[in-house]
Amino acid sequence: MTSPLRIALIGAGVMGQQHQQHMQSLAEAELCAVADPGPQAAAFATACGVPYFADHRQMLAEMRPEAAIVANPNALHVATALDCLAADVPVLLEKPVGVRLDEVRGLVACSQASGVPVLVGHHRRHNPLIARARELIEQGALGRLTTVTALWQLQKPDSYFDIPWRRKAGAGMLLTNLIHDLDLLRHLCGEVRQVQAITHNGVRGFANEDSAAILLQFEGGALGSLTGSDAVAAPWSWELDSGENPVYPLQADQPCYLLAGTRGALSLPQLKRWHYAEDGAGWHQPLQQVQETVDGEAALRRQLRHFVQVARGRAQPLVSARDAGRTLALVEAIRQAAETGRACAPQII
Repeated sequence: MTSPLRIALIGAGVMGQQHQQHMQSLAEAELCAVADPGPQAAAFATACGVPYFADHRQMLAEMRPEAAIVANPNALHVATALDCLAADVPVLLEKPVGVRLDEVRGLVACSQASGVPVLVGHHRRHNPLIARARELIEQGALGRLTTVTALWQLQKPDSYFDIPWRRKAGAGMLLTNLIHDLDLLRHLCGEVRQVQAITHNGVRGFANEDSAAILLQFEGGALGSLTGSDAVAAPWSWELDSGENPVYPLQADQPCYLLAGTRGALSLPQLKRWHYAEDGAGWHQPLQQVQETVDGEAALRRQLRHFVQVARGRAQPLVSARDAGRTLALVEAIRQAAETGRACAPQII
């Protein structure tokens, strides 16, 4: 039998601890060290029964892990991942892949030159619901994809903003939340040719946006919209509708993505598919409804199992640094479109 992959955790915050919890239930992986300068990290490492390091570079040198999960603050993602690549350690890098496109280009180049893989933690792509939706689209069940409607509308409590950085520019919905939805739209519908956008901070008045309306034109011809707000009493978001994370109350009957094509339509996360009984039918005929089904394994756990295969050289990353960079480029194009009032195209990564 192959021994478990020795994985170091760099960053022991909320996401890092979630990764550790899934690692506990996975026979093919084991936590070997924790690196985080935060005041609570040493106690967390002790509770996990592994060595603690304030400096991840020291950890890489002394522990020589076989792989690392990087879940520290966004601004440190690229620099930390580069330290891991220099130590020949494959990386599962939490999203966003970085905060600037130039640094992401450097990470892509380093991974390609070294041959050390980087898997970026856009974990929703690993959700069985999304895998089945992509399969249906690729099989032509929807025909030619024509329109896409995405919703991310919920209310963050006032206490969420007690942490100062969450009130500052760059910490709003786009980079923190909507980047997930934009990544899934790219994954399901293809690359985006151009975007138009309006953002507003009128509810709270912070330096970051609390609402956004985004129009997307996909390379394949489909048109899409993404409407978001973190200041509304509403049930339409992946967090509330998918049941992926139990910390959020489940609104199982509410969709957050509606995909429509010439042969059928699909609502997510319910995986309800509509189509006519015969080709050529129209609005005077009743639509047939099919309930698609999938297994229920947690997306983060599936991602971790995939990372083990990537680190052992048995699989290519489902979300590479270049791929995640394209999602970051899309976020930047939306910001530019909102600032200028013009349609903008994402930069090439």
